[in-house]
Amino acid sequence: MTIENGGPMSEAPGWRDVPGATVRTRVTVPLRFADGYATTARVLTFDGLIDGREHLALGLGDWERAVLDAPLVRPHSECLTGDVFGSQRCDCGPQLREAVERIATAGGLLLYLRQEGRGIGLYAKLDAYALQEAGLDTYEANVALGRGEDERDYTAAAQMLLALGVDKVRLLSNNPDKAAQLQACGVEVKERIPTGVHLSPANLRYLATKATHTAHTLDLPGL
Repeated sequence: MTIENGGPMSEAPGWRDVPGATVRTRVTVPLRFADGYATTARVLTFDGLIDGREHLALGLGDWERAVLDAPLVRPHSECLTGDVFGSQRCDCGPQLREAVERIATAGGLLLYLRQEGRGIGLYAKLDAYALQEAGLDTYEANVALGRGEDERDYTAAAQMLLALGVDKVRLLSNNPDKAAQLQACGVEVKERIPTGVHLSPANLRYLATKATHTAHTLDLPGL
C-alpha cells in the first residue's frame, strides 16, 4: 500500500524544524513473549529528544543492514494495560507482539514511544475508560476530559530515526496520522503496511471507531 499525500501535514514533508538527537546507549536485550516467541533486540536510548521522554528504539533482525535503505518501522505507543496486562479493550498488546516478529523477520526498528493513552497519560486514559463505560466512544471520552482526541506527536520518533541515519521507511501501521507526521518531519514513508486486525468482543467498538473516525486501515466485519 503506497502512502498518498492527503492532509495538511503531509503536503509539505520536512516543514517542521526537527532538532537533532543522538544515540546515548546501545544494549542487547533477549526478548521472550508469553506465547513462547523469542528474539533479540538491540535497544537504543537517545539524548536530545524534543519532548524529554524516555523513548526507545529496538533494532530487530538484521536492522543495521536494513537501515541503509528503507527499513520496516513501527512507532508503537506505550499501553500498560494492553502491552503488559493483556487488556482486551484495545489491540495494542497483539499489535506489539505481531510487530516484533514481522520486524525481526524483515529487519528494522520498533520505536516504543512513551505516549500512554494517545498522549494523555495512564490515569487520564483510565478516566476515559470510565466515560466509555457510560456510553462515549474512545475519542469522545478524551474530549469530555478536556483533552485532544489524540495528543500524540511523532517528532521524537522522527528524531530517533534521523539519529540512526534513517530518512526513508516502510511504515507498519494502520494509522494515517503517523505517516503524515513522519513525512512532515522529513522522514519519507515509502510504503504503509497495515498490521493484522486483532478483534475481540471487548474491542469491536474501539476498532470500528478508529476505522470510521480517523481512517485507520482496518478490515472489520460490517464496515
